Order: sequence, then C-alpha cells, then structure tokens
Amino acid sequence: MTEKSCTLLVHFDKGNPALANEIKEALEGNDVEAKIEALKQAIMLLLNGDTIPQLFITIIRYVLPSEDHTVQKLLLLYLEIIDKTDSRGKVLPEMILICQNLRNNLQSPNEYIRGVTLRFLCRLNESEIVEPLIPSILANLEHRHPFVRRNAVSAIMYVYRLPQGEQLLVDAPEIIDRFLASEQDPSSKRNAFLMLFNCAQDRAVSYLFTHIDRIIDWGEQLQMVVLELIRKVCRVNKGEKGKYIKVIISLLNAQSSAVVYECANTLVSLSSAPTAIRAAANTYCQLLLSQSDNNVKLIVLDRINELKASHREILVELVMDVLRALSSQNLDIRRKTLNIVLDLITPGNIDEVVMMLKKEVVKTQSGELEKNGEYRQMLVQAIYSCAVKFPEVASTVVHPLMDFLGDTNVASALDVAIFVREIIETNPRLRVSIITRLLDTFYQIRSSRVCSCALWIIGEYCLSLSEVESGIATIKQCLGELPFYTASEESESQDVPKNAQVLSSATVSSRRPVVLADGTYATQSAALETAMSAPVLVQGSLASVGNLRSLIFSGDFFLESVVACTLTKLVLRLEEVQPSKVEVNKATTQALLIMVSMLQLGQSSVLPHPIDYDSHDRIVLCIRMLCNKGEEVKRIWLQSCRQSFVKMLEDKKHREAEETRAMAQISNAQPDDLIDFYHLKSKRGMSRLELEDEVQDDLKRATGEFIKDGDDTNKLNRILQLTGFSDPVYAEAYVTVNHYDIVLDVTIINRTKGTLQNLCLELATMGDLKLVERPQNYTLAPESSKQIKANIKVSSTETGVIFGNIVYETSSNVLERTVIVLNDIHIDIMDYISPASCADISFRTMWAEFEWENKVAVSTVIEDEKEFLNHIVNATNMKCLTPPSALEGECGVLAANLYAKSVFGEDALVNLSVEKQADGKLSGYIRIRSKTQGIALSLGDKITLKQKGGP
Repeated sequence: MTEKSCTLLVHFDKGNPALANEIKEALEGNDVEAKIEALKQAIMLLLNGDTIPQLFITIIRYVLPSEDHTVQKLLLLYLEIIDKTDSRGKVLPEMILICQNLRNNLQSPNEYIRGVTLRFLCRLNESEIVEPLIPSILANLEHRHPFVRRNAVSAIMYVYRLPQGEQLLVDAPEIIDRFLASEQDPSSKRNAFLMLFNCAQDRAVSYLFTHIDRIIDWGEQLQMVVLELIRKVCRVNKGEKGKYIKVIISLLNAQSSAVVYECANTLVSLSSAPTAIRAAANTYCQLLLSQSDNNVKLIVLDRINELKASHREILVELVMDVLRALSSQNLDIRRKTLNIVLDLITPGNIDEVVMMLKKEVVKTQSGELEKNGEYRQMLVQAIYSCAVKFPEVASTVVHPLMDFLGDTNVASALDVAIFVREIIETNPRLRVSIITRLLDTFYQIRSSRVCSCALWIIGEYCLSLSEVESGIATIKQCLGELPFYTASEESESQDVPKNAQVLSSATVSSRRPVVLADGTYATQSAALETAMSAPVLVQGSLASVGNLRSLIFSGDFFLESVVACTLTKLVLRLEEVQPSKVEVNKATTQALLIMVSMLQLGQSSVLPHPIDYDSHDRIVLCIRMLCNKGEEVKRIWLQSCRQSFVKMLEDKKHREAEETRAMAQISNAQPDDLIDFYHLKSKRGMSRLELEDEVQDDLKRATGEFIKDGDDTNKLNRILQLTGFSDPVYAEAYVTVNHYDIVLDVTIINRTKGTLQNLCLELATMGDLKLVERPQNYTLAPESSKQIKANIKVSSTETGVIFGNIVYETSSNVLERTVIVLNDIHIDIMDYISPASCADISFRTMWAEFEWENKVAVSTVIEDEKEFLNHIVNATNMKCLTPPSALEGECGVLAANLYAKSVFGEDALVNLSVEKQADGKLSGYIRIRSKTQGIALSLGDKITLKQKGGP
C-alpha cells in the first residue's frame, strides 16, 4: 500500500474511537451541533487510516444541503481527505455529485462560503472535478470582497499548475496580469504576483520593472515575494544581477523590519560589491538597535559575524554601531557583541572602543542588576584583549580597572589582577604608577586568589627603596598585630565541643576534587571557597583586622606561603637598595617574626585544621633563605621567577601569532584558470554598483573563492555499503552531516529480473536521532535503480546508530513480502565537535562543575608521551590547552588538558595523564568530563577505539 500525501493534520485521541454507525445516525439527524461533532469524528477516523465508505452517500444526502457555515467548512475538509480516484487513477463516478454543490458554493451570496470553497479547490489534484468549475472561479476575481478575490487567485494558480492545467486555463497568466494592474488589496496583489512568479516569470519581472517607482509603497507580503523572485532570477541569470541589486537597495527603506532583514540577506548572498555590503551591514546595525526581541538581536548578530569573515574592512567602519548593542540587558547578546567587536579593532578605532568599554564598566558599579558582576568580567576581559593588541591604550585603562581588584565578583577581580600582571611587564613605563596604585588599593582586596596574584606583583616589581619599604609596610598593616593569637585564645578554642570541629573538618574535606596542572587530583582547599565568598573574621587580635589576617584565619595556608615568599623577595631586594645594614636587619627580623607566627598559627588549635605540608615546607624554606643568604640563591629568587613569566608571555604571543597566520591563509586559483581583467571590460551603461559587483566577482574568481572543494576521496569515505553484493537488492548510502540534521542519500539497485513492488526503506534510530519523515513506497523495474533521501534530526552530541531494512513484494501470482536487513550506520561524534580555546581558570571551573566523568585507562603501543598526546588530539578533534613550553623535556611524565566545543554549545573537557614505566610502555588515565552524559560516553568510546595507535 503506497502512502498518500496529506494536507491536513488533526490531533486524535485513540482512547475513545467513534463507531461508524453512531456517526451515521448523528449525520442523519436534524441537530446541527451533533452533525458538527459527527463530521469531526469522521475526519479524524479518515486521517488515521479508516475508510468508512458507507458514510459518503449519507453525507451527500444529509450534510450537503445544510446551510450552516461550520458544517460546510467541515464538509470541505472531509472532501479534501477522502479518496477521489480508484486503484487505476480514474475519478470515482460519485464525485460528480459534489461538483454541483461546489458550483453553488462559488456563487453563494456569503463571501465566507465562497472563500473557503476556493481554498478547498487549491488542494484538489483531479482536473475532471475542477474543469466544470473554472468559469465560476474566474467570476470570483471580480467579487467585491478581498477575501474571495485572493482565494480565487490562489485557486487559479493551483489549477494552472495541474498536469493538464495549461489546457484548462490557457490565458491564466494574462488574466492575472490584468487583475494585478487594477487590484488594490495587498493580500490579493501578493497572491497574484506569486502566481506570475511561479507560472509566468517573465510577466512578473515585467510588472516589477514597470512599477519599480512604487515598490516602496507595496505591502510587506508582496515585497517579500519580490525578494524571492530576485533571488530566483539572479541564480539563473547572474549577468542581470546589477539592476536587481538596485531594487533591493531601494527596498532597504521599507517600513517592515522583516523585509529590510531579507533585503540585507539577499544583498549579501548576491553581491560582494563594497556599496552593497556596506548597505547590508548598516541595515543589520539598525535592526540591532530598533528590535526589542532578544532572539532577533541574536540572529542579526550571527549575520554580522558571518559578514565579518569575508568583509571585515567594511564592518570596521561600523564597529561603534555594533557596540551600541551592549545596551541590551541580555548577557548572551553582550557576549556575542564583544566577541565581534574584538575582531574589528584597528589602530583607528581602538580609542573609541576602549572609551565605550570603560563607560560600560562604570555603569556596572550601580549594582542594580544581579548579573552586573558577570557582565563586568566580560568587559574586563575585552579591555584586557584590547590592551594586549594595542599596548598604547594600556595607560588609559589599567588605573580605572585597578579599582575593581576588591570586586565581590571574584572572577572579575582575578581577571583584573592577571591583566595588571601582564601590563606591568609589557609596559615598563607604567610600572611605577601601577605599583603605587596597587599598594594604595591592596587593603580593599577580599579574595584569596586575587591577593596571591597582587602579592606576586609586589614581590617582583617593587624595585626602588621607597617601593620596597612601602610593600613591606602594606603587608604588615594587612596582617595586623602579632602574635596572631594568645595563649588564652588557644585554651578557649580547645574548649570548643569536638563535634563542631568534626563538622568543620568534614566540610573542608568534602570539597569537590579538582584537577591540578599536572593532571593529579586535589581536594579543593578552603582558600578557594573563601575566595568565592565574603571574608570570614574569626577570633583573634581584632585590633585593626586586615584582609590578609582575616583570610589567614579562615584557614588559607597557601596564602600564608605566598606572603612568606613576597616578604623574602622584598627583604632580599631591600638588601640591594638600602645602604643601611641596620634597616635591612630590622626588616629581616620583622619578616622572620611574621613567618614564625604563621607557622605557629598553622600548628595551633585556633584554626579548624592544621597547616598542610606544602605550605609548611614553603614557609620554612623562606626562613632558611633569610637566615643564609647566598648570591646564587638570591639570583634565583629575584630574577628566575620573572624570567619564567616573561617566557610564558612570549610563548603565548607566539601561539597567537601562529593561529592568526594559519587563519589568514587563503586558497589560490590554479595557474591555468581564466582571469578577467576588468580594466579591459566595456563600462558602457553600467552603474557604479554594477561595476563594483563585476570587479568583486572577478577578484573572487582570481583568488579561487568560486572553486568548490571537490574532494572526491572525502566523498568516498562517506559512502557506506548497506547490503551485500549477493542480495537481490543492493543499497549504499552517502551520509551528509550538517549541524542539526543528517541527510542519507540512499541508492537502491534492483539486481533481479523481476519488478519489485511497494519497495520501502524502513529506518529506525537509536540515541538522540529522530527520523523526520518516512520514505514512501516505490515500484522498481528489473535492473533499475532509485535514489531515496531520508532526513534525520540531531538534538545532541551523542554517537547515534541508524538501522533498518528494505521491504518489497515481488510481482508474482502470490505477492511475497521480502525483508533485507541493512548494515547499521554509526554517526561519528567527531562530526559535531570542533577544537576551541578557553582560559585555564574557566577550564578548572567547568571541571569542578560538570557532573559526568568517563575515565579511560591508557592502553597503547605508542611509547613516546608527546607522540601519544598528538595521537589523541588528532583522534578526538580537540585542542591542547597546555602550552608547548610546559610539555618540553624528558621526565617520563606528561599531563595535558584538551578542550573542544560541540555545535550545540556543549563543552568537552579532557585531562590526559601518562607515565612511562620501566619497560618503556605508557600507563595512566584519560579523564573526560562534560555536562551531559552522551558526550562523555561517546568521546570515551572514541578514545578507547583510537588510542592503540601504531601501524
């Protein structure tokens, strides 16, 4: 049984099916409401496969004469879905009975009945039923009501497009052309122009250019059809593109936003002329500001982003217009806007852009909106990128941003600290002013991580005598008075009930595990938690409590070790710049006292948990250094650390330069390709816009942009054999994977000498795949082939499986149903993920938040750690975030972080940790984390399959 086309869909509850006899009785009665309900039940039964042929005569006798409008509307729906032909395709004799009723409806005094009947005729495919109604259809073109006229035009179009339609309505284009010239109703004009567009394109083009002066006054619907006509004509006849582009540019002044948006899209798709692209870009910017719907703004930003890839120089002129989209309160819009703008920065607009960003940062201080902190972080990162690209603007932004070192949003404050750390190294002339400002604002910092970064800057870049002394004084002031606790306070803390201490320690030890830079796990310390919240003040000498003192009392021992290292560096530098040995010894003694006090505090019972071994050893090392100062060790402390930082910045710039160079590579044309020289072309009769368009087309042709990537080898890799060579039906599929759907182009060959009837490709899916529509049935002649396309929707990044079979019947006396099972088609996750970059802090944050982890043990024949890392990177289509400098050397151990993003916006995190054993083999684990289970499992399966390596 072949599937039929369906023009109507109605929800049907199968729980209470109506019986045909009950429907028949209701239709024969005089109750109009009962007839309406019975007709609805009959329509739903027909849509779900029941034929109920006995109802037709009942409906002709009892429903056809009804004058109720709802009944007549439902009657037309019923007639729309019943079978009107027999098995041979001939119209059933009883269908003649409805022709007179349809003619009466087309001549009804009620415009609603006329309109719905004309709309019904648009769905009829039987010319025998339509033919006697043509005079009545044409008469409705002159009806007084526009509802009737526009449906009459639609009916004429569909009748004309029937197989014998051109014989039924020979002069239909001429009639519609005359109708279009005199019609005033916008909807009717739209339908008439659409009819000419589909059936007599030359007449549509002629009408367009005849009335081109009034095109701006046409209705929105008609203008949209005009744009569709222009796209269709220009695809076929590219030589006439210029005159149509002028029409599009005139439509850019239309009142409708939808028309203006489509005009811009059409301009971009048809032309590369700077004038046309500039007009489209201006239109996008105007829509960005005029539209209030956030979804519309996101779509427009996507179009601007696409335009940026090929016409960056034009968008650079409009960068300030794009920046005005920051007025939206939606974070996604702001993030996308900043990403676009950062790629459009040039020496000419950098000052304006940075000034705008600084104004936005000031606005976030109001604190009226809860997401101001996150927005501020985005702005800080944007300013940071601007200052890195153009160091000359750093002096104008670094000082205002330093006011945010004490921001309650830790991520934003940390970004500022990292920004200051890089600027102070790359801009030596700003060093003095930055150090002075940092020492003045240090007491405002409330985050442990920001404090650590600021202390490192103070220890490395305080060079003069006054700076070193100010640095030591600032740290002493923020630590408060010594000692950190008294004997009486310690005895009081020992009296605290043990259950409170157990609870506190349990809280600390239950932190989520995080991955360290070397790939090992560590329990997240209280220092990080403190950084995420307001400082906790605990008992102690509360006179002049400073930020460092409160953080140390919260149990942040890592910060203690950072304080000790900073004091050590400052004392060592003081020894170089201070001529008085007395002052040096005094500062050394004070630093030693602070370090010893911190060690005592860490080993006392005042804090909920004791100091960790790493921090203890670090502080002890600092004490030893100050007691035994050697020149070689002093050089390491004062120079090597900063040199490592400089090397890290150089590696970062080198990687960015390589990425930029790789993206800048463009395809070139072959040596024997034809190149037109536009200087030799005839310019007679060509406008400036047409000439620009010709030039741009020639330029594209010369640089190879018109050449399609015809990689036949890649195509062959995507052809999958579905059946065996010995099967009576051979099938193979060419798989095309788009972002959100998969297209299967299946070739089916009948290898038998007989005809195969009702051949159907039955497909089913597993995973987050969904078959959009079921392929219909076909009849296949002996040794012939058929191409069948199937669309499958993808909803998430997950390895899916498509399986199914081919079912057919042989044309013998007894129809035999044969089933051939197809090979499974596995959809590869690699088609949906692509390499991406993210900051180290963002990686760690996501690693701590994501719930799904897949742990894969390393099992490979590869014996070199770096070779294995490269093998995994290539196999998983991910990017290695760990810089190459961190992977240098031969120590037998390697840890690296990989990152990728899916087309659905999902993040895939991978941590690879391997170690070379004594026998030369590699061992370790590959950990995959993601927000969803599918990507973690699919990526794990892919790594397990590919990690072996070797020949």
